[in-house]
Amino acid sequence: MSDRGRGSVDTRRVAVDGVSYHVERREPSGPPPGAGRVPVVLLHGFTGSASTWEGLAAALAGAGRAAIAVDLIGHGLSDAPRAPSRYAIERVADDLVALLSQLGHPRARWLGYSMGGRVALVLAARHPRSVDALLLEGATAGLSDPGERSERARADDALAARIERGGVPAFVEEWEGLPLWDSQRSLPPEVRERLRQQRLQNDAGGLARALRGMSVGRQPSLWEELGPLSMPALLLAGSLDGKFTTIAREMARALPNATMEPIGGAGHAAHLERPGAFAEAVLRFLDGADAAD
Repeated sequence: MSDRGRGSVDTRRVAVDGVSYHVERREPSGPPPGAGRVPVVLLHGFTGSASTWEGLAAALAGAGRAAIAVDLIGHGLSDAPRAPSRYAIERVADDLVALLSQLGHPRARWLGYSMGGRVALVLAARHPRSVDALLLEGATAGLSDPGERSERARADDALAARIERGGVPAFVEEWEGLPLWDSQRSLPPEVRERLRQQRLQNDAGGLARALRGMSVGRQPSLWEELGPLSMPALLLAGSLDGKFTTIAREMARALPNATMEPIGGAGHAAHLERPGAFAEAVLRFLDGADAAD
């Protein structure tokens, strides 16, 4: 179906290693030029879904670029299998490379937010030939101290248990009250309600298992692996998100071909809080990556 001249949307299921992933693919109206034929894969954060990227996908299509948004395992309309091992971040990264291949692409430009950014970074470390460019928003290369990582894993496991005990509505109430989201209080009420309803559509078991498999406490530290990642990289963070702005700058220094760009007036979810500025930064980076090819 068409979307106001900003490309056509194709929704499908893609089965990978026994898991069915929900995929929303948006193609530009006309033939994309040159490197624009390499799609941009969009990976949402914890509690998110492919619908999170609707505005950015439309902007990409309007600029002649194909976008592929995926519901990560345990989220949205993708499967939420019961086996905990199925949610390991390394295995999810492998799934996404296989999914991309099934869609007919040997590589992509991967854009991940928060949890999706961690998955994208693990993917880049494991499958660098599948990564034409890497865009990370509010993401980290992990906790380098094993003790700190273990402590965070215990906290993540405790939160996962609360999700299973109390259900999604109670968890969303707790989640939305975190200081991390204070900057979203300025969003229009209808935007906040749409985001809340999207979060409420998730499955409690799927969210809990995804947290146990892909949280910061479970992510391996990748700081020592950033040096060999030579693909063009863009590190994005909201200027109001001091923690992740600092992390983004540190990662940009460690990656050999990276730039960092803060999004003014935004917190952790810059793509939602300042969607226009975020899309401009992404498109500017992609244009530069095209020119470098």
